[in-house]
Amino acid sequence: MNATLNHQIVLAEAPAGTLGVHHFKAVTTEIPPRSPDQVLIRVIYAQVPPAARAVMTNTTAFPLTRPGEGIFTAVLGEVVEGPAAGPAAGTIVTCFAGWEDYSVVPVSQVRPVRAEGPLHHHLGVFGHNGLAAYFGMLKVGQVTADDTVVVSAAAGGVGHLAGQLARIAGARVIGITGSDDKNRMLEEELGFSATVNRRSRTFTTDLRAACAAGADVVFDNVGGGVLDAVLPLMAAHGRVVCCGAVASYDTAQDAVLAPGPRGIPLLIVNKALRLEGFLTADFMPQWGDALEQLAGWTQQGQLKAVTKVWDGLDAAPAALVAMLAGDNIGQVVVRVGPDPT
Repeated sequence: MNATLNHQIVLAEAPAGTLGVHHFKAVTTEIPPRSPDQVLIRVIYAQVPPAARAVMTNTTAFPLTRPGEGIFTAVLGEVVEGPAAGPAAGTIVTCFAGWEDYSVVPVSQVRPVRAEGPLHHHLGVFGHNGLAAYFGMLKVGQVTADDTVVVSAAAGGVGHLAGQLARIAGARVIGITGSDDKNRMLEEELGFSATVNRRSRTFTTDLRAACAAGADVVFDNVGGGVLDAVLPLMAAHGRVVCCGAVASYDTAQDAVLAPGPRGIPLLIVNKALRLEGFLTADFMPQWGDALEQLAGWTQQGQLKAVTKVWDGLDAAPAALVAMLAGDNIGQVVVRVGPDPT
């Protein structure tokens, strides 16, 4: 390859509260040498997930990101070079890496994808967001056609897919967002049965009216006050799928120790509720079948993937800040390099 320099976005300082673009900086480094069991990829798209904020101060399933380190996230790229037993040069793959032009990763951690349709879908509906929506709603939540389902952060990268999967299963789906415009999109374009604006002064009353008979499944991406409002409205033997905690991400580090929703464990016991968190890695043997089903629903027009694409790696910090402020619909990615398809 001809390129020797790598443009990266790294954390400049650990945020103590609300994230800003000043917490990041752009650096140029040498592309590190590749060991025999590693692959060098040219990044085409990089995901901008809410969890990128969480790993800056909070304990998550991923290691803490410290100042000077890159932003660890899902990326999609093209193989430049690698071992003979690995994917050939030119193969489109997805893996976890940094916000950067080039990434060197273990060959065991890259997954080749079929370069069909928009490539960024492999960071959304055909990536970990789609898998989280699929396994969270269908396997952990065990949604049925008789259920009323509430999805928080319902216009987000996972939420807008999870709600549609519940609809495909025949359930009545209620979405919670922070915007009337987002709610209209969910109802008019994605088939949600009803929506509630969490920023409305009548949020609690509106939510109670939307699920008057009780919520059988809650797909929670938020935690905090939103989950606090939903739990008392659960039906007996309801299931709470704990997928994310956006309410805790963009806060001071000690905020993770704040008290959780009120009424636990009394609500849980009295209504025989089940609260369960999960990781997509827990279901890795079933990924192939899940992706095949997601692709089928997408091709049939039953499942619509919504993506916001920002241009250029340098736009990644602003994209993350905007997302945490609620200024996004669907999956957010940055276009890092040219798309070979």
